[in-house]
Order: sequence, then C-alpha cells, then structure tokens
Amino acid sequence: MAIHIHSAFLPHDDAEAALAFYREGLGFELRNDVGYNGLRWLTVGPPDQPDVNLVLFPPGADPGVTDDERRTITEMMAKGTYGIVTLSTADLDAAFERLQATDAEVMQEPTDQPYGVRDCAFRDPAGNTVRINEVK
Repeated sequence: MAIHIHSAFLPHDDAEAALAFYREGLGFELRNDVGYNGLRWLTVGPPDQPDVNLVLFPPGADPGVTDDERRTITEMMAKGTYGIVTLSTADLDAAFERLQATDAEVMQEPTDQPYGVRDCAFRDPAGNTVRINEVK
C-alpha cells in the first residue's frame, strides 16, 4: 500500500497577494478557488505534479477556533512562526532569482548547509516560511 501526500495547508491573510506569490514566484497553477462567507480557500500546485496540492486557507476559519486562538494564530503569522513548507528544485539559483524578482522577502540566500543540503528561504505574504532545497 502506497500513501502519497495529497495536500498541505498554509494560512493566508490576503488571497490576492498569496496567489501572486505562488503563481508568479513559484510558477504554481491555481487549481481551485473557493469562497465561503467572505473567505477564500485557494488550491495551488506545481503544473507537473497534479496530485500534489497546497491549500492556502484563511486562518482561524474553523468554527472550533476560539477568539484567543485566532489572535494567537494571527500573532504567530506576523512573526513568521506559524506555517512552513519545504519545496525542492533541481535549479535552486533559478528558483531564487524568479522569487527574488517578485519582491518576495528573502530570509536566506542559496546556502550550502553543513548538514548536506543547499537551500534558500523566503517569507510568503502571510509570513509563512517557504524553504527550497536543491535536489540533484
């Protein structure tokens, strides 16, 4: 039995800014755009991987989240400590240049890490960390 990753979730606080970052910066395609009660859920993903999805969701939209929890989520997003995703590419320098051209906030330029990974990191418009590893 094989189990595959189908979807991962990251919060957004501005659907259009999030969509621009993931489409223009990463080249992801928009697969679904769902509105409900004034909120938007965006499903994006790499065009060559139709089974892998990243769902950008309004934080605290779950009715079970209290106002205090929603406030904590918002504070953590502002600090960049709430969401993180690690992507991979065969050409890290090209990915870095493409994202940098969108005015995305650079957290770390391409770096050879002492633990054997070459990576870079950006902060998306909602404050999520988007780390990109180079794979050969």
